[in-house]
Amino acid sequence: MDADARLREMKAQLRKRCLAARDAAPRTARAAAATRLYARLMHLRGRTIAGYLPIGSEVSPVRTMRALSRDNRICVPVVMAKGAPLRFREWTPGCATEPGVFGVPVPVEGGWRVPDVVIVPMCGFDASGARLGYGGGYYDRTLAGMQEALVVGLALEAQRLPQVPRGPHDVPLPFIVTDHGVVGRDA
Repeated sequence: MDADARLREMKAQLRKRCLAARDAAPRTARAAAATRLYARLMHLRGRTIAGYLPIGSEVSPVRTMRALSRDNRICVPVVMAKGAPLRFREWTPGCATEPGVFGVPVPVEGGWRVPDVVIVPMCGFDASGARLGYGGGYYDRTLAGMQEALVVGLALEAQRLPQVPRGPHDVPLPFIVTDHGVVGRDA
């Protein structure tokens, strides 16, 4: 097995562990993480903020997105093609959505936006801001072209790992908001 295959296998095993821990976490932990996210971003005005519509047991940023939509434009990621960066479509509270790629809800209509703040979901993370995603590389490809954006990870403390193995294309996050606080390089 070559080094790339070993890295993929190691990440796949860590993903299973992190997703099981996230699935087992109580709702109160998700609520605490969402509240901390809002506290971290509530001062923003006039920005374009990319949130996401959660799937499975992901921490939901939707309440924060609703609150921030009063003074900001909100958008959510859309997978356009395998291997391509994400695009972001405008989202408003109550807008019509439909299942997109991987069953992730996406707005039926709305303008395409370039966010200057991006809230990122994840499977796992470590204290340095390394993020373990779902394995498709969509956020890594997207964030590589958005050096000026403020990037905020959102997770549960149960998803923290001692160390996330990194490949050459993995993009670390400046900070990650959890139910216990804020971790990362710029916390």
